[in-house]
Amino acid sequence: MEQELAYSFHLGSDKNKSKLAKKVAKENVSGTTSLSNNAIQNAKDLSDVNKHNLRDYDNQTELIRNIYGTSDIVNDVKQVYLDEFEQARLEYNNKQTREDRKIGDYFKKVCESQNDIACEIIIELGDMDFWNDKDERYRFKMIDVYNEQVKDLIKIVPDFKIANATIHFDETSPHLHIVGVPVSYDCKRGMKKQVVKSKLFTKTTLPQIQDKMRNACIKSFNKFYDMNFKLKEKQKGRNQDINVKDMGNYREIKKQLAKKEQKLEKANTQTKKLDNSSKDITELLDNLKPTLMNKNNMVISNKDVQKIKNYTKDVKDITQTVRNVNDLNMAIKDFEHSAFEIEKENCSLKYEIELKDSEIGTLKNELSTKDKIISKLQAEKEKIKQELQKFKGFWRSLMKHFQNKIGFDKDEQYKYVSDDLYKNGIFDDNDNEIANNVRRKVKTTDEIANLKDKKKNDTRF
Repeated sequence: MEQELAYSFHLGSDKNKSKLAKKVAKENVSGTTSLSNNAIQNAKDLSDVNKHNLRDYDNQTELIRNIYGTSDIVNDVKQVYLDEFEQARLEYNNKQTREDRKIGDYFKKVCESQNDIACEIIIELGDMDFWNDKDERYRFKMIDVYNEQVKDLIKIVPDFKIANATIHFDETSPHLHIVGVPVSYDCKRGMKKQVVKSKLFTKTTLPQIQDKMRNACIKSFNKFYDMNFKLKEKQKGRNQDINVKDMGNYREIKKQLAKKEQKLEKANTQTKKLDNSSKDITELLDNLKPTLMNKNNMVISNKDVQKIKNYTKDVKDITQTVRNVNDLNMAIKDFEHSAFEIEKENCSLKYEIELKDSEIGTLKNELSTKDKIISKLQAEKEKIKQELQKFKGFWRSLMKHFQNKIGFDKDEQYKYVSDDLYKNGIFDDNDNEIANNVRRKVKTTDEIANLKDKKKNDTRF
């Protein structure tokens, strides 16, 4: 059986930075939104990316490999801005008559806007189960694979200008961080050349880019590792998070759990009380005295007997309470796990339905366009048919006219014209024979119509 590898290609999103996302994160069991990695919206974000990707905060730099750009991602991005936008900035400034409208530093201007100044893409091949038992030498061969991924991305998305690419070997799976700048040309407002993420990565283009990168990655892996692995089926909607609010009766069961936890707390209080009672019972038993008749038998009062009975009842009640709460707690945890798994599957199915709906919408539009074309062709067909009928009527009338002039009137001029038309290929053999043979019956369109009407009338009677 061929072994399969998982592949992920995540583009940075700014959804994690919204107030709503942060609120959702608090309500989720995971404590996060599980959206794709954050977008880079300003210089601080870029600095944070620099610290994270290059591990400026620890000493594990030997497990970090920079394969594109330098050891300073901030400067790498600024260099892309100079290379890509400086000429457009100068051209824009030359057209401005007011100094306050001129752009002094395009990088700084974008940082102060609401737009992303750069994008981060994270690529990972293989999951924790695959990489768990692989040694360092095996892992480091991924440098060759990810080097080709960078080259593939440049070919597939040439308008995404890569500033830096870094591989992390210090986590569960070797993965690649790519930081780049999306460039848009021929902009209508402002500079002709600008940073525009939304035009480059859309709902349509992003899946196409991911598919091309997936196929390229597994080819590179098989080449450098001399394997014949396949990719696992693409997980659709996998980045969507599960919100507790969307789990149907989950919150209701949580409330029940809270009530049971109160009972558990009560049981704990009773247990402490029971511990004290246990000490009293132990002391009571220690103080029992043997009977006069038999030293093996102990004397106990009715009052002490009742104490022991009450103690036994308390033990039984508390044990049952604790057991019920613990059983419910286990059931809730099982339900919680199942609910998350089901909801993930629902998200995936919902995403697939959305794709199918989109495809259906496209097909409907195409079908509507084709229906319009068919209607137009049918109208043209009817028009041509009518023109053809007119031409047939004219031709019959013409041939009958020649036949009458040549056969009955013996008009030599018409005979000369008929022969000339035949010689030049306008009359064929059949036409020539009709024109010169009075025995060939030729009816005009009106005569044919009258004949049909007569037949209909005769049939009625």
